[in-house]
Amino acid sequence: MKPLYRNIFLLFGVAAIVVMLCTFDVDYRQLSEMLPRAIAFLPAVVGVWVFVYAFNAAAFQIIVNSGKHDKHLSFRHAYKLTVSGFAFSYTTPFGFGGGPYRVMELAAHIGTNRAMSSVVLYSMMHILSHICLWASAAALFIIVYTEKMDAYLWACAGIFLAALLFALYFFYKGYKNGLIVKLYRLLFFIPFANRYAKRFYEKNAENMAQIDRNIAYLHEQPRAFCGSLLLEYLARVVNALEYYFILWAFGAPVTFVDAILVLAFSSLMGNILFFFPMQMGAREGGLALIIKILGYPNGLGLGVFSSFFTRVRELVWIFIGVGLVKVGNKKIMK
Repeated sequence: MKPLYRNIFLLFGVAAIVVMLCTFDVDYRQLSEMLPRAIAFLPAVVGVWVFVYAFNAAAFQIIVNSGKHDKHLSFRHAYKLTVSGFAFSYTTPFGFGGGPYRVMELAAHIGTNRAMSSVVLYSMMHILSHICLWASAAALFIIVYTEKMDAYLWACAGIFLAALLFALYFFYKGYKNGLIVKLYRLLFFIPFANRYAKRFYEKNAENMAQIDRNIAYLHEQPRAFCGSLLLEYLARVVNALEYYFILWAFGAPVTFVDAILVLAFSSLMGNILFFFPMQMGAREGGLALIIKILGYPNGLGLGVFSSFFTRVRELVWIFIGVGLVKVGNKKIMK
């Protein structure tokens, strides 16, 4: 990536941090009440993500190194791109910031098409791991909290199962044949945009087809595919420790299974409302609702306090990710 573009990313990240700090929705009274607990448990909450990002980076490394090129991405640089990439994803609407950053960093080493296919593949794997988490969490809830399953929840479970099967079929077809061209062709049916979309497609059809071929290539390597998916899923499971520590900080007798359920439901709500930067509002509501469903007292209060912890953790890692933008870029691949 050119130094100019890297500096633009850096300035954008700094500006986003300033905006988030200025709009942090916690009053001083609440902050003073939570501060002692935050000081005691915040290192554990932040530290969990050292391991979460390690699993993410290992999955990203496998995907990049399984491509048709002779370069090798080290784990150290995969970790840097992972932390910085997620920092920009947190700070942009739709979470689009991390993808372009990773593509621009990798493009000079393996080419734009391969860099784009690697980043798209990782994004697909990241989403697929969330789907696996949601499925396993739904099964855990039915097994552990069978007595809470009424007609409404069984209906929701049926709808969720149908949506899950559709999503898995979509990802199967995407991994097998690629999906860039098919998704882009949807723009042909949008009024006003279709003319420009067709013109762009005519100029870049071969490049887009090459990206799809690169995406499908991972499907032909079951060891790399399963390895990266397993690492991403383990990252989600380790992530549940964050909510385990947070709920214990406020005296809730939470189990690790409950922590997984809280993570899965809040993650589901956040991804449904993915167009909010940092999932503002979506996570708070999701946390409050699932904590109430699980039967903990003061579900709304615990939801707000849990969200406060996660916001602080995100800001810490955004600081780190933005700071890493200017570090170790000369020899990012061997």
